[in-house]
Amino acid sequence: MYSFYILYSKETDRYYIGHTSNLVERLRKHNSNHKGFTGRAQDWEIVYTEDFSDKKEAYFRERQVKSWKSRKAIDKLVSKSRIRSKKSEHPD
Repeated sequence: MYSFYILYSKETDRYYIGHTSNLVERLRKHNSNHKGFTGRAQDWEIVYTEDFSDKKEAYFRERQVKSWKSRKAIDKLVSKSRIRSKKSEHPD
């Protein structure tokens, strides 16, 4: 199982987009003090995920979303995910 994911940092007000086979470990690495883009902050949180059975599919999705180069499009994707999560938490 592979995950395409979007992280968000309040500290930097930025998104990070990636894919991995171990989301928990990958988030831990992003929040560690290291050189690189995500090393600038230690408050990264997962705001969106999609699961894939194949690494190529997860990588393709990562490249697809990165190609948008649009903060508004990513905000919209994340917002839709939050709306669905809230609906599933409160079944009526």
